[in-house]
Amino acid sequence: MNPLKKLFKQTAIYGLATVLPRMLTFILVPVYTSVMAPGLYGEVSIIFAWFAIFNVFLAYGMETAFFRFYSKSDDKETVVSTSLISVAASTLAFLFVAALFQNSMAGLLEIDSKYIKYVIIILGLDALVMIPFAWLRANEKPMRYAVIKILNVAVNLGLNLFFLIALPRMMESNPDGFFSWMYKPNFEISYIFISMLVASGLTFLLMLPLYLKTTYRFDKVLWNSMMQYAWPVLIAGIAFTINEVFDRILLERLLDPAVAESKVGMYSACYKLGLFMTLFATAFRMGIEPFFFSHAGSENPQKAYAQITNYFVVLGSIILLAVVVFADVLKVIFVQDEAYWEAMDIVPLIVLASFFLGIYHNLSVWYKVTDKTRYGALISVIGAIITIGINYIFIPYIGYMASAIATVMAYGSMMVISYYLGKSRYPVPYNFRKILFYLSISILFSFLSFYVFHRNLIAGSIFLALFLGLVYKLENDILRKIFIKKRA
Repeated sequence: MNPLKKLFKQTAIYGLATVLPRMLTFILVPVYTSVMAPGLYGEVSIIFAWFAIFNVFLAYGMETAFFRFYSKSDDKETVVSTSLISVAASTLAFLFVAALFQNSMAGLLEIDSKYIKYVIIILGLDALVMIPFAWLRANEKPMRYAVIKILNVAVNLGLNLFFLIALPRMMESNPDGFFSWMYKPNFEISYIFISMLVASGLTFLLMLPLYLKTTYRFDKVLWNSMMQYAWPVLIAGIAFTINEVFDRILLERLLDPAVAESKVGMYSACYKLGLFMTLFATAFRMGIEPFFFSHAGSENPQKAYAQITNYFVVLGSIILLAVVVFADVLKVIFVQDEAYWEAMDIVPLIVLASFFLGIYHNLSVWYKVTDKTRYGALISVIGAIITIGINYIFIPYIGYMASAIATVMAYGSMMVISYYLGKSRYPVPYNFRKILFYLSISILFSFLSFYVFHRNLIAGSIFLALFLGLVYKLENDILRKIFIKKRA
């Protein structure tokens, strides 16, 4: 199979499996915002931000290191064994320490102590399935990967809908019914974490066979090499997570306490409308990471990398404009409570920031395949400094708009820096003129539609139709080669 066709096929499968968990948070936005006021949803969003930060520490770059060493090692079983032992040992150590000091941890993170047990256990379960999922991707088993991911989403979604929607309605009609023992008023946040806990526990059980069938052997030399590769990834991961979620924590701590959690709730709900771009970029990244490593030793891989980035920019430009044009339609569907709509002005900035991040991930091939991950750490740290600086300085003056601007500036800077550093260290023949052309036109049309024509759907649809026509005229032949099979 043509490697590009194989890439897009695997991206579709991995994309489904990876997009669905993120889609879960998107699907649940109308549920959460309908049963919780902005302040309560803001509290949930802040806890989710801490989830993201701790996930990075518990992974400490081992997933990326696993891919790299598994792809080039002749003794793959030792790579698997060493990785599993490392992650299992660090996770068990975390669970022990966190359980011992859970009250102190709750106070430090400013999380209600009644939720901290859920947070600790869910973090541990999610860390333990990281290497098994990476093993499925490295062995090109996308269907199994997808089934387990989808099951996790189905269980989590089903339990959320039951606890937050169905159970309260059953109690209204029959307060003494069978499920009355399960119902507690004002228990919404706990129900959310119980749903996550059950889904994560089931996922761990399904991934347990890799732990059971592995012949364990810890190779200290291999582990040291993996850690040398992984530590810059860890730093990059921390910095990246700061870029992605730390704004919620800063908003809570820098705004007036009387309104902070409500503002965080509004910001988080409208931020979710940018998830369409995030889903596309994540699906694409899940497909290209194994492709990058497996084709690094082929003849002229840079040409394929350049083509992939071109396709990403074309498709991403369409998604950027479409989300901005239909933002008011999307808000009615996904954020139904008007109390949250105050933050709608952040949507174009967040979608654009996610697009920049997706381009950055495509450009990051140069430091991954050349084992120069320290550059990835450096670039992400620069982005984190921009994020923290802009948020810290401007949140007291312009609130969550500072967070949206900081996100665009951080990811845009990372994208530009990666491009210029990679030019001399691992030249890839990107069609820079084409990339800049599509990006500029999409941003211009988005700006006009949202800010000049004030989200007028007719004007926006005209801009979108013009852009689609332009893409069809310029890219029709190439896209047909990828997506349409030739007849025998």
